[in-house]
Amino acid sequence: MNNRIQSQKVRYMCLIAAFIAIELLLKLSGLGNIPINPVLNVTLLTIPVAIGAILLGPLAGTILGAVFGATSFIQPMSPMVAAFIPISMTHTIILCVCMRALMGFCVGWIFRFFQKLDKKRVFCYFGASFFTAFLNTLFFMGYIILVFYHTDYVTEKVTSLGALNPLHFVILFVGINGLFELVTTTIIGGSVSKGVDYAINRKQSAKG
Repeated sequence: MNNRIQSQKVRYMCLIAAFIAIELLLKLSGLGNIPINPVLNVTLLTIPVAIGAILLGPLAGTILGAVFGATSFIQPMSPMVAAFIPISMTHTIILCVCMRALMGFCVGWIFRFFQKLDKKRVFCYFGASFFTAFLNTLFFMGYIILVFYHTDYVTEKVTSLGALNPLHFVILFVGINGLFELVTTTIIGGSVSKGVDYAINRKQSAKG
């Protein structure tokens, strides 16, 4: 029994390490961002977070979300992040890292909730993947509105976009880019996690 538990722990750690490696590879290679046109850039970096949270649970989702956030903070630093750091390093770290970690944590629990509703496992993988992209945008932009909305950088963005209020600003700022990320994360994350989970359960059934 102890050997089985130890084997499961080793497998769990190896899978988390593998997902972290995939996340870093996507970021450092540039494959994690797909330029659709000069103004549209779709990120795939939410996908390993979605798959890891679905297959391994909330703790893994939290770790992978934090890694995703750390990469967005460190390499390369976006103009927005660079503008927020002098205002508050603490709040910028919370924005980039903690909000993504919270997103991964929530996705893990959302998948478990959907599993109870979806006994045949038809939509639970895609539903959790959808919420990965949705919560990533919600938490990230929500924290910007909460903490940085009245800073000069955001005020200039609000004016240039012609936003009437914070919600209008989020819609205009996220725009089509957010919609593409929602679609790609839902389809790819849901399909891959469902396929991998099916393969793992089939292998375990064969051993049993």
